[in-house]
Amino acid sequence: MSMTNAIHARATVSITELRRNPGQVIEEGGNSPVAILNHNRATAYLVPAEAFEAMLEKLEDIALADVVRNRRGGKVVKVTLDEL
Repeated sequence: MSMTNAIHARATVSITELRRNPGQVIEEGGNSPVAILNHNRATAYLVPAEAFEAMLEKLEDIALADVVRNRRGGKVVKVTLDEL
């Protein structure tokens, strides 16, 4: 039985091609992720630095939102600006 796996990238390249010419793969990928295939299955994704940094920022925002949700309804401490 053959299983189909989703590939979350517009471009794909074999691991052999990546080894052969990584610079070209990065250049051709542009600002989009490239799926790295091994035996026609996605085994990794090559993600541009800018996109990776944006993902990290979003993950940090999600984590901070969780902190805010968990602290809602907690004890309130009133302070003035001078006290800060």
